[in-house]
Amino acid sequence: MNAKSRSVKTILSDLVARTPLWGPMSVLGLVIALLAFLGDRLSKWWLMDVYGVADRGVIKLLPFLDIVMAWNKGISYGLFQAETGTGRAFLAGFAILVSGALYLWLARVNQRLLSVAIGLIIGGALGNIYDRLIFGAVADFFSPHAFGYYWYIFNVADVWISFGVILMMYDTFFGPDAKASRAGKGKV
Repeated sequence: MNAKSRSVKTILSDLVARTPLWGPMSVLGLVIALLAFLGDRLSKWWLMDVYGVADRGVIKLLPFLDIVMAWNKGISYGLFQAETGTGRAFLAGFAILVSGALYLWLARVNQRLLSVAIGLIIGGALGNIYDRLIFGAVADFFSPHAFGYYWYIFNVADVWISFGVILMMYDTFFGPDAKASRAGKGKV
């Protein structure tokens, strides 16, 4: 048993050595993640506990935007509804796993824009994970619509996640690595 314990310790230390857990942009990404998480929690607290959105029904904020209380038991767009405790635990566990993988990616990032993008996604994901663990579903409020068509209802965490993905796409196509790749292809 002692030999097995040493081999597990060796395996773990080798894994940590090959997978850095901290990088040059980790602080920036984690500060952004914390701010995104706190912004999401603050908005949900205010809408649910102070403003009492659940008791107010549909609130017409703008001609194309309503505020309404909705509980999403699934993932984006209400897909994969989880009605049972096991289903909710699976969705929360999956989101935690993805957030952990994003953190490992953040530890390897050297560019500010990409670290901000990853931080936004982690912070938004943590906001929704919090809801799923505490309430059993994610609280959504903002309902955009036009010409009688209603899109999905979302929250501030979803905004952070979406903005983070947009920043990642921008970095992929226009960031330093993309520019270097295009410059290298121009040379023959």
